[in-house]
Amino acid sequence: MRYKKILAAIDRSPQATAVFEQALEIAKQEQASLMLFHCLPLEIQGTGFYSDIYDPAMNLYNQMQTQLDKEKEASQKLLEGYCQTAIAQGVTTEWDCKVGDAGSAIRDITKAWDADLVVLGRRGRQGLSEVFLGSVSNYIVHNVSCSVLIVQGIGSQ
Repeated sequence: MRYKKILAAIDRSPQATAVFEQALEIAKQEQASLMLFHCLPLEIQGTGFYSDIYDPAMNLYNQMQTQLDKEKEASQKLLEGYCQTAIAQGVTTEWDCKVGDAGSAIRDITKAWDADLVVLGRRGRQGLSEVFLGSVSNYIVHNVSCSVLIVQGIGSQ
């Protein structure tokens, strides 16, 4: 099959490098363009919601914005590094970073960019953990109209 536009959904897990390497290898073989994409979740770790409401010295919005800015900067550096690596190997590459629900964001950029292959990781959640925590890879398989390559997570069966 001939792929022209490959979207690599990169997170900041240990599996990200494997996803990037798979997408890059296919892009080189197919002489395809590569889009590196990361989605920052809306949830902010480390904020104690009730203590922030009742403590007037704490400003929840500022705390969340500061955390989001740090996460966005780290994600952009990661994407820029991968982008430079791909370009150095002769692959036309760009990147994008959004904030929101990962499944919906990947679905939307896949459609907007007209990707014909999505490469993403899978952490291997099963049973109740998949039901309660969700599965981005499962959502993508069922909600995009192009091919999907899932790179199995580290330690998953």
